[in-house]
Amino acid sequence: MDEKKKVTGSPPSSYWGMVWYHFRKKRLALLGLWVTFFLVAAAVFAPLLANDRPILFRYQGEWYWPVFSKAEQIGPSTWKEMKQEAPFIFQPQAGGTGNFALWPPVPYSPTEYDLLESLAAPSRAHWFGTDDSGRDVLSRMIHGARISLSVGFVAVGIALAIGILLGALAGYFGGWTDQVISRVIEVLLTIPTFFLIIAIIAFLPPSIYNIMVVIGLTGWTGVARFVRAEFFKLKRLDFIMASKALGASHGRIIFVHMLPNAMAPVLVSAVFGIAGAILTESSLSFLGFGVPPPTPSWGDILSQSRDYIEFAWWLTVFPGFAIFLSITAYNLVGEGLRDAMDPKLFQ
Repeated sequence: MDEKKKVTGSPPSSYWGMVWYHFRKKRLALLGLWVTFFLVAAAVFAPLLANDRPILFRYQGEWYWPVFSKAEQIGPSTWKEMKQEAPFIFQPQAGGTGNFALWPPVPYSPTEYDLLESLAAPSRAHWFGTDDSGRDVLSRMIHGARISLSVGFVAVGIALAIGILLGALAGYFGGWTDQVISRVIEVLLTIPTFFLIIAIIAFLPPSIYNIMVVIGLTGWTGVARFVRAEFFKLKRLDFIMASKALGASHGRIIFVHMLPNAMAPVLVSAVFGIAGAILTESSLSFLGFGVPPPTPSWGDILSQSRDYIEFAWWLTVFPGFAIFLSITAYNLVGEGLRDAMDPKLFQ
């Protein structure tokens, strides 16, 4: 037996099992996947990680969840007064009253102003410092992850829906249908996407939903081309010809037989698309066309740094690194998924 050969286990028989088998061999791609999980978890649990309300609050023998309910149910500024006495994670109220509060790790709201703490450097109270209005930068970045990832996923979802439908129609029917859709794709590809998005958003009211829709409506061309190419290959295969001979409808052939076999390159394109959508949203916010204030956004925080870059370095470093990390992570996952789906690896 050759000692140089190491037994790592035989690859699974299913297609997606083999994809995961080859994907997890790529350390950078796996690291990128864990980073994306971390960012998604931070976005989902943002109210529990950064908030000016306690997660759990006990007052006069009653239990409250201020993060999930209105503060008025507790009393006038009771938990805010407790924050001044016990501002950190788990601190009982002084005086032996039995009242206590369980605070988030970052006990600040992303929209909480404190002009006395304006442009404060990173410290124990504000780990990532504050902006020009005294708002905690770390809290705004945690809640800003919701905006960036929401834009990425929703915009890519819209682009996938349009691209899959038009690409499937073009590849399956061919002829004049393919000619019309292909010409539309070619026209859109000649227009710089980012400038097209800016031109459209300039005529729309500022809203995160408008940004999602516009990015989705302008980002479907790549998906459509992938699906079209896959359908051209698939429709000549024997099992598709057999389905037509048995009288299967066009809809059943497209969505049941062909589309599942054409999704591999689409998934790779979707992962890269999320990274592109996050970068686009951050760029729009940086230029002032993004999510309207006071909603936090990585690009908006980075935009504030232009006036204070000489001394407020934290307004540039932390949001810039978050944008870089998220885009790099999704690109690493996309490259790993692309390589893992290569049929040559299954031989």
